[in-house]
Amino acid sequence: MLELNAVTHVYPNGTRALDDVTLSIPKGMYGLLGPNGAGKSTLMRAVATLQTPTTGSIRFGDIDIIANPEKLRERLGYLPQDFGVYPRVSAYDMLDHMAVLKGVASARERKETVETLLEQVNLWSVRKKAIAGFSGGMRQRFGIAQALIGNPELIIVDEPTAGLDPEERNRFLNLLAEIGENVVVILSTHIVEDVADLCPRMAVLAAGKIQLEGAPLELIQQSRGNVWAHTIDRDRLDDYRARFEVISTRLFAGRTIVHVLSPSDPGEGFELVDGGLEDVYFSTLARTRRVPVAAAA
Repeated sequence: MLELNAVTHVYPNGTRALDDVTLSIPKGMYGLLGPNGAGKSTLMRAVATLQTPTTGSIRFGDIDIIANPEKLRERLGYLPQDFGVYPRVSAYDMLDHMAVLKGVASARERKETVETLLEQVNLWSVRKKAIAGFSGGMRQRFGIAQALIGNPELIIVDEPTAGLDPEERNRFLNLLAEIGENVVVILSTHIVEDVADLCPRMAVLAAGKIQLEGAPLELIQQSRGNVWAHTIDRDRLDDYRARFEVISTRLFAGRTIVHVLSPSDPGEGFELVDGGLEDVYFSTLARTRRVPVAAAA
């Protein structure tokens, strides 16, 4: 269990990136959903011991992460948003080098580890290829392979599917699902579908605060009866934004489908929709925007 209690982080320029964040994250896939600038990367760096929060505590099992970061690093696998590697090195050699850095001293154990991981992430056939020639999805799968060295108990992946094509995204998510059965895996993303597909529990982080937390299916059920949809001409969107609480829009056949939040029938042809996690997410962000807050980083 990962426990965060009243975690706050204020940067030297005064930006409050995290504001009293409290979470309990059990084994399995856990989605941390939020827009760009919500504070997600700041929170992931704090959990990964890359920066110390201004106040608050973070514990993983019996480890006080802030007081004993080295103990946590022995159990941690981390795939940051910007994963840099030596591009001219082959996948096999790079993974072997990273295994050395993670303390796998035995050449035989290293060989077994590297070969097993390359098979697991489906990169064995390109093990001798320079990472510079990898696609975005292949590079992300390599990132997961390095994160899995040493059988970590806590795995953090930060915006892992951003920029991937649908096929690579699906392959990557399937890999995460396999990994996340027996360890704590935090999936930090702004892509709603990633959380909907993978995570039995989730939280929405916006403006540095936890705005919503729970099981996606339960949160979707709670939102029912409050989301309404209507198809309008695009040039009427500003008028609808002025008169209704518009939470999302999308184009369809040259017209705009508008979703609004309302506890009762707003009239004008709106129809009640069952909604999904996307509606839960956008309605949460809409409520957040009602009260002016300082931007988070």
